[in-house]
Amino acid sequence: MKIKSLYMPLAMAVAFASGAITMAQVHDWHDVDKVHHHVLDAMHELEHLQQANGYNMGGHAATADRFLHQAEQELNLAVQYAQTH
Repeated sequence: MKIKSLYMPLAMAVAFASGAITMAQVHDWHDVDKVHHHVLDAMHELEHLQQANGYNMGGHAATADRFLHQAEQELNLAVQYAQTH
């Protein structure tokens, strides 16, 4: 059950970041940058989770890691765009 207890905070962080993007009104690029930092935090938490479980999570953590990296890249581009427009 160690995996479940560690996986829930990560899932909540990702859900928070996703919800913040889709539901919150973005006032300026700083709002997007805050969400970007939440995703970076989730990436670090996932790395710790993987290490704690010997990188043996049936490939699901690796998939989550890929999605988090994609989200991080898109948010970085969103910040750059918002800063210039």
